[in-house]
Amino acid sequence: MTSPSWSNGPRAIFWDMDGTLVDSEPLWGIATYELSEHLGRRLTPELRAATVGGSFHHTLQVCADHAGVEVSPEQAKELHDAMFARVGRLFEQSLAPRPGVRPLLEGLRALGVPMMVTTNTERALADPSIKAVGEQFFCDSVAGDEAGRFKPAPDMYVEAARRLGVAPQECLVFEDSQAGMTAAVAAGCQVIGLPEDESDLVEGVLLMQSLHGGSRSFEGVRAADVERWFTLSTQA
Repeated sequence: MTSPSWSNGPRAIFWDMDGTLVDSEPLWGIATYELSEHLGRRLTPELRAATVGGSFHHTLQVCADHAGVEVSPEQAKELHDAMFARVGRLFEQSLAPRPGVRPLLEGLRALGVPMMVTTNTERALADPSIKAVGEQFFCDSVAGDEAGRFKPAPDMYVEAARRLGVAPQECLVFEDSQAGMTAAVAAGCQVIGLPEDESDLVEGVLLMQSLHGGSRSFEGVRAADVERWFTLSTQA
C-alpha cells in the first residue's frame, strides 16, 4: 500500500531499462556496429540511432538493408545468439545504474509505490540489467520476448498495467527512446521522456529536461518531484 503522502502520485511506475535506468546504449552500440560490419557495411551514426530502443529483428533489418544483403532465418538465429553473447560480456565488464537512479528508487520504494521494469531487451539480458540496478526495487518486470509485440507497439505497457490491476492512464512511464515513448503513449500511460536528442520527443510526452533544469539525469530527483511531474502530465 502506498503512503497517504503519495495521494496525487501514479498508481504504478514503469521504467524502461536501456538508456533510462542503466547507461547501456553505448554497449549495445558497440555490438550493433559489429553486427553491421559482419554483414558487410558499417552503419552510419544516423542509422545506429534508428535502432535505439528497438528489437533485435528491427536492428538486424536495418543492418541488412544498409549492407544490401538478405539474411535467412537460420542466419538470423546465429547472429542473434552471437550479438546477445557479446552484449552479455560487455554488461559483465561495465554496467551500472545511471546517476541518481538508486536514491530515487529508494525514495519511491519507501512510499510503497509499485514499480516494474518494462524493456524491449529479451529476458536473458534483462535480468542482469535489473540485478545491476537492484531487484528489490521492482515488483515485476516485462521483457521484450514476453509481451507479444516489441515497442513501439503498446503490448508491454498494457500487460504491465494488467498485472498490477490498474488502468494505464494511472501509470507513469520513464522512457528515453522514440520507440518506447510511442509504445507508452499508445497504451494510454502518462509519460516522461528523456531522449538524448530532444527532437525525438513524441507528442503527448513531457520532456524531463524541461522539468529538471535542462538535465536528463536523475541526480537530485526526489519522489515528490515524480509526484508533481505526474500531476503535470495528467493536465497536459
